[in-house]
Amino acid sequence: MTRTPENRNPAARAAAGRAARKLAPLTAHAGWSAGGDRADPVALLTAEEADRLPELLPIRHARMAASPLAFLRGSAGVMAADLAAAPHSGLITQLCGDAHLFNFGLYASPERRLVFDLNDFDETFPGPFEWDVKRLVTSIAMAGRANGFRRRDRATAVRYAARRYREAMIDFAAMRELDLWYAHADVDELHDQFGDQLGKSRLARLTKAGAKARTRTSLQAYRKLTAVVDGERRIVADPPLLVPVQDLVPDLARKQLESQIRILLDGYRDSLAEDRRRLFDAFEFVDLARKVVGVGSVGTRCWIVLLTGRDDEDPLLLQVKEAGRSVLDPGDAPPDQPQGRRVVTGQRLMQAASDIFLGWHTVEGFDGKTRDFYVRQLRDWKGGAVVEEMDATGMRVYGGLCAWTLARAHARCGDRIAIAAYLGSSPKFDEALAEFAELYADRAERDHAAFAGAVERGELESRPGI
Repeated sequence: MTRTPENRNPAARAAAGRAARKLAPLTAHAGWSAGGDRADPVALLTAEEADRLPELLPIRHARMAASPLAFLRGSAGVMAADLAAAPHSGLITQLCGDAHLFNFGLYASPERRLVFDLNDFDETFPGPFEWDVKRLVTSIAMAGRANGFRRRDRATAVRYAARRYREAMIDFAAMRELDLWYAHADVDELHDQFGDQLGKSRLARLTKAGAKARTRTSLQAYRKLTAVVDGERRIVADPPLLVPVQDLVPDLARKQLESQIRILLDGYRDSLAEDRRRLFDAFEFVDLARKVVGVGSVGTRCWIVLLTGRDDEDPLLLQVKEAGRSVLDPGDAPPDQPQGRRVVTGQRLMQAASDIFLGWHTVEGFDGKTRDFYVRQLRDWKGGAVVEEMDATGMRVYGGLCAWTLARAHARCGDRIAIAAYLGSSPKFDEALAEFAELYADRAERDHAAFAGAVERGELESRPGI
C-alpha cells in the first residue's frame, strides 16, 4: 500500500476517527433490536450445514442446544448478520470474526515462550472494529449469566473489558510501528500486569494453567492418541470424535483419501517459509484420522495427520481443517480467493506470534469438489482458562485481558489512531456496550430456545453427550 501524506499524518487520522462519530455516535452502540426482516436464526444455521458431513451434524446440534452460551459459540453467522444490519463506525480492521471468551488462550511462540492470544480464525475477515468487541462483551455477559452472576456484576465485567479495549487502543495509537508489532501478552509478564487484581489464588491458577499448557505437546498428544497396532504406529479410534481412516472408508477409498491428503500436504508445504519447508521435509506421513472439533465447526472436514521424523519418538501431529467462506463475507469478495489463505493471512496479521507450521492449500477433486484447507499443529503448549469456574472478579480480569489482546490485534491491522480517536477518553463506549451486551444476550437466549425447540421436535437430529 502506498502511503499518501494524509494517511501518514496522525492528526488527519485522528480527525477521521472523530468524524466517524457522526455516522455512528458512541451512544448508538448501546441499542440493538431485531428488525422485522431479520432472518430466522435456525434457518441461517441449517443453511451453513449444506456442504458439511451429514453424519456429524447431530453432534453439532446437540452441542449448540446444550445451553445459551454454547449456542452463542456456535452461531457466529447469526450475530454477524445482526451486526451487519445495524449502523457501524466504518473504521475497518482485520477481524477475528468470532472473538468470544473461549477463542482466546495459551500457546507456544516460535521462541518457545508461552503467550496469550486469539486462537481461532475460521471467520477472520475485514470489518468494523466494534463487531469483534461486541461479540466479546456479549460472551462475557452470557458467561456471567451461566455462572449465576448478578446483572450488576456482569455489567461491571463488560464495562471493564470495553474500557481495557479503549484504553489499550489509545496506548497503541501512541506507539511507534515496531513497538506495536512486538507487543504481546507473555504469560510470564501477566503476573506483573494483573497481579494486584488477580490475588494469590488466581495467580496460582494462572501459574498452574501455564504449567499444564507446557505439557500439551505433539509428543504428549502422540502418546495419548496413538498406539502400536500389528507392529505399526496408528491413531487410536475414539468414535465418532476421532476415527482412523481405515475405520472410516473401504480399503480402496482409503488409499484414494490418503493420496489426496498427501497431495494436500505437498501443496501446503509451498505456503511455508523456506526454513520451515526444510523442517517439514524431515517428517514423513504415517497415519490419518478424521476429527470432530469445536461447536459451530462440527461437520466441516477436519483431519489429524501423524508424521514422524528421526524415529518413532519424534512425532509431529498436524490438524488439517476445511476452510469455508467467512460468515462476515457479504459475498463480494473475489470468488477465487482461497479460503485457507484467508484464514492463514488473518491469523498471521492478528496474532503476535503464529504456529511455525501454519499454512494452507486448495485441493481439486477432494470429495468430488475443490476444497480449501489450512494446516497447523494439533498441540503446541495449547491451553485455556476454564470460564465455567470463574467468579465475578476472575471473569472481569480475564475479560479485560481478552479485550487488551483484541485491541492489540486490531491495532496491527487497522488505523489505530483513528479508532483511538473515535473511542475517546470518556466512558461512553464502555457504558454503551454494557447495555448492548445484555440486550443481545437476551436475543441469543431466545434464539437458543428456538433452536433447542427444533431439536426437541425432531426437526433437527441430535446426538447429545458427545
